[in-house]
Amino acid sequence: MTRVWFITGASRGLGRAFAEAALRAGDRVVGAARDVEPLADLVREHPGDLVPLPLDVTDRVAVFEGVERAVAAFGRLDVVVNNAGVMLLGMVEEATEEQIRAHFDVNLFGAIWVTQAVLPHLRAQGSGRILQVTTMGTGGGFPMVGLYAAAKSALDSVSEAVAGEAGQFGVKVTIVQMGGYDTGLFTTGTTLTEPGPHYQELRDRLIEMWGDEAGPAPETAAPVIMELAGLPEPPRRLIVGAASYDIVQQGLEDRVAEHRAWEHLSRKAPG
Repeated sequence: MTRVWFITGASRGLGRAFAEAALRAGDRVVGAARDVEPLADLVREHPGDLVPLPLDVTDRVAVFEGVERAVAAFGRLDVVVNNAGVMLLGMVEEATEEQIRAHFDVNLFGAIWVTQAVLPHLRAQGSGRILQVTTMGTGGGFPMVGLYAAAKSALDSVSEAVAGEAGQFGVKVTIVQMGGYDTGLFTTGTTLTEPGPHYQELRDRLIEMWGDEAGPAPETAAPVIMELAGLPEPPRRLIVGAASYDIVQQGLEDRVAEHRAWEHLSRKAPG
C-alpha cells in the first residue's frame, strides 16, 4: 500500500534521506522545512508524489495549518517523522537565555506541536506511525552538547507518554535515537555560545577527541527507517547506528552499576 509521509526538516540531512527513500519505495511525501528550495530537484524527479511545505515548526499555528494542508494534499498521513532539529554547541554556563529558548523551541516544542497537530488525523484513521527523531545521547548530558541532549531527552519522555496515550487508537510511536551522521547539524544547523576562558582546556580536549570525522552519510540510515516504518509491531525505542548502539549499551550498564553501588543509601529513605 502506498503510504503518505510527513517529514519535518526534509530539505537536508536525515530528513532529505528519508524523503528520498520513501519516494523510491513508491510512497508519497510532504516535505516540510523552513526553506524548501533544496527540494526542487526531488519535486521534478517525483512529480505529484512530493509536496514541499514551507514551515517553521516553532510556529504552532503554522504547524496546525501546515498539517491540514498536508492531509488535504494526499487525503491521509501514515508516517510522521519529527526530524527538524538544531544544535546549540557550548557549555551550559555560556548559553544565553535567548539561545536556550530558541533551541528548545525547535527541538522540543516544534516536535510537540507537530505531534499535537497530526494526532487527531491518525486517531480518526485508527492507524499511523510517529517517528520521533532524538539522539543516542539522551541517556545523559555530555559537555558542550548538554542542552541539545536535554531537549531531546525531554522529547523522549513526551514521546513515551504519547505512545501510552495514543496506542489505544492504533497509533504507534517509536523514539528513533540517531547516532552521529553527516547531516550538517554541526555546521548549518549550529548556534555557538560565546566561549568562556574557564572552559578552554576542556573545550580543546573535546574538539581533539571528536576529531574531523563527520560520520556516515545520512543515506546509510534510511534503509533502517524504511524497515522500521513497515514493522507491524515496532519497538518503542530504536538506536540507529552500530557504534552508537555499543556506546548506549555501555552507558546503561554503567548506570545500573552505579545504582547498585549506592543501593544501600537509596534504601535508607522510604517511598
